[in-house]
Amino acid sequence: MNAGINRILDTCQAGYALPGALYQDPQVYECEIRAIFLKSWLYVGHQSRIPARGDYFLFEIAGESVIVVRDVDGQINALLNVCRHRGSRICDEPEGHEPRLVCRYHGWTYGLDGSLRAAARTPEGFDRSQFGLRRLRTKVFAGLIFVNFDAGAAPFDAIERDLEEPLRPYRLERTKVAHRQNYAIASNWKLAVENYCECYHCQPAHPEYSVGHGRAIPEAEYASLLEQVMERAPAVGLTQHLVRRSWLDSDAFGVDRGFDRYPLLRGHRSGSRDGGPVAPLLGSITGYDGGTTDLHLGPMTFGLAYCDHVVLYRFTPRGQRSTDCEITWLVNESAVEGRDYDRAALTWLWDVTTLADKEIIERNQAGVDSRYYEPGPLSPMEDFTQRFLNWYLATMGDAARSAAAAAGG
Repeated sequence: MNAGINRILDTCQAGYALPGALYQDPQVYECEIRAIFLKSWLYVGHQSRIPARGDYFLFEIAGESVIVVRDVDGQINALLNVCRHRGSRICDEPEGHEPRLVCRYHGWTYGLDGSLRAAARTPEGFDRSQFGLRRLRTKVFAGLIFVNFDAGAAPFDAIERDLEEPLRPYRLERTKVAHRQNYAIASNWKLAVENYCECYHCQPAHPEYSVGHGRAIPEAEYASLLEQVMERAPAVGLTQHLVRRSWLDSDAFGVDRGFDRYPLLRGHRSGSRDGGPVAPLLGSITGYDGGTTDLHLGPMTFGLAYCDHVVLYRFTPRGQRSTDCEITWLVNESAVEGRDYDRAALTWLWDVTTLADKEIIERNQAGVDSRYYEPGPLSPMEDFTQRFLNWYLATMGDAARSAAAAAGG
């Protein structure tokens, strides 16, 4: 298996798109899940989704199900949704409230911390303490909940160290979910991420986005506008930090992170239909500096932080050709819908953009599935996509070599 993956990786050319086999081969997909997603810090949701003790939601990825629940002490736990008796799923509803977690198959009952509290008619000497639900590593950072399936993976410290200060003005821990929507994309997860990482397609595909965002303008104009944004930032309480360490400079196993300011165009102050504000200002921000912030939080989560709201994108593989693109819109926790913000106005830009992206990505998948597909050269405007591909190939190569060494090959 690993030799086959290495043969595919050896066909990749620097500066070119990936070969079709990396989107089509089931062994490649399984290696990706094990080497990337089960070893990375994954964003699963905002803490405001589970405000009370016993509140929970499910996080689903590649056949795995995780119960994210607030326990009696107010702590947030991530527990595998797999009973320790015979493996039945415990929670079926995507979100809800439970005072305890009860398997409806044989009645095994767990506390909100995952500990086994009751198991009827078990053998003599049965030790309940050895049969709690499996707990995943969990970290709550700026109100964002992250989990990690791998007990030995790299610590979360790198993300926290680099992003805590530049994110502080937004006070994401003092925001709430105004809207959350999933866009099911019939494609491999990499095509969805590749599309998000470049704006080469923005002008032909996203006129709504291009009219107000500065990603697709000439480099000299962009640099001048960014300088103006950075000069205005301190006056409205925003940082002048730039953390451009995504992908290439990431630590092992997916603690990839980035924080990148860029200018809005034509006097726009926020990501909206007319460029005007759509919600109250966030955190300690006191005004608009004419810019926005790109966020990169691990291998599948990206975001845009405007002065008045934050948009988080999470790409989650559900199968080899099935990817969930979940978008979460965050607003100030004190904002009241209908008074301080209108949900349709808040979500308009990234809803219309993502619907267009879904069509683009699915068409891309159909093309790379062709027997006659050959990778073409990337544009300079696809430099961030190239960085993603470099990271991906390095990670997959390391995983294949490690597996071969462990097998004695």
